[in-house]
Amino acid sequence: MRRSDEIIFIGLSITSSWGNGHASTYRSLIRGLHRRGHKVLFLERDQPWYASNRDAPILPFCQSRLYVDVEELRARFTPRIRAAAAVIVGSYVDDGRSVCEWVLEHATGVKAFYDIDTPVTLAKLRDDSCEYLAASQVPEFDLMLSFTGGPTLQRLERDFGARCARPLYCSVDVDQHQPKDVRRDIELGYLGTYSVDRQPALEQLLNEPARRLPKRRFAVVGAQYPAHLTWPKNVQRIDHMAPGSHAQFYGRQRFTLNLTRADMRKAGYSPSVRLFEAAACGTPIISDEWVGLSDVLEPGKEILLASSTDDVTRYLDEVSDEQARQIAIAARERVCAEHSSVHRAEELERYLNAARGGPDRRKALISGAGEHAVAAP
Repeated sequence: MRRSDEIIFIGLSITSSWGNGHASTYRSLIRGLHRRGHKVLFLERDQPWYASNRDAPILPFCQSRLYVDVEELRARFTPRIRAAAAVIVGSYVDDGRSVCEWVLEHATGVKAFYDIDTPVTLAKLRDDSCEYLAASQVPEFDLMLSFTGGPTLQRLERDFGARCARPLYCSVDVDQHQPKDVRRDIELGYLGTYSVDRQPALEQLLNEPARRLPKRRFAVVGAQYPAHLTWPKNVQRIDHMAPGSHAQFYGRQRFTLNLTRADMRKAGYSPSVRLFEAAACGTPIISDEWVGLSDVLEPGKEILLASSTDDVTRYLDEVSDEQARQIAIAARERVCAEHSSVHRAEELERYLNAARGGPDRRKALISGAGEHAVAAP
């Protein structure tokens, strides 16, 4: 069988960013792969909630194909899976165990799992409640890629038998996310889907400061917030915002708030895609604190940390516009240097080459043509 040079992803969604952060993560990474000269196919289950909120039905940097169920997936794509240079299954894929079983059975290239929810996955693997990955499947993958770094990687190898666990943080497309010359008319904003465990922090670090500062404007953007929630009058609520509008939204904020899911905060080393997007857009960030954050952005210099309402209101009252600007500049420089989509694509290339069995680029299964090389979508 002739091997193709195609990289295939099977993920939660790339065509719709509604109610999920996976789409932004995949779009950035795959755009970087495209610029490195790779051909990518993304397979996504056609779900009604994404179908009615599809903000990127056609992507210029990869092929995307929808399927109805696992049976259709097998029938249509088994030959391409067999021939692909690498197949990467993502977390939270519907019927994910069956999808993983199919990939592990038929793929002949590098077989990888990309977990964008690793702390949640590990907790579910322990009691066998994970619907998208079985504990017995973990050792079968050549490579376990994790949104979370640090000690979590050792747990994957030690406790679950992963052959090779490596961090693959999300990233940002720095061409799509740049500072905008717009009026900063929002004192503090937040962009994120509703989460039960994040809501108390949102209440403490945004809603309560809004109540204390009733003459200033705040904003919360994100889907799935329950209708029964009450918001201060000076907090604007927007249900959904397509990624193409994120830079404009960040540009309007004097500060932006970064909040982390409880499982991610406990595990540490889990920078969100919104963190990188905001930094690339030149917006100073106020964030909750977790282990490993200082490895990404330096507190006090590149990011401000808050654990209470008093912390946030003090920043809003006491940090001058010039101080905020310097923090934003430093964060943007750091993120553009270390967390761009092309940087992350290069990192993935190295992992895939190592999983194949050697660094020799002449024999490398995955070898990009270099930054700014363009492959036909």
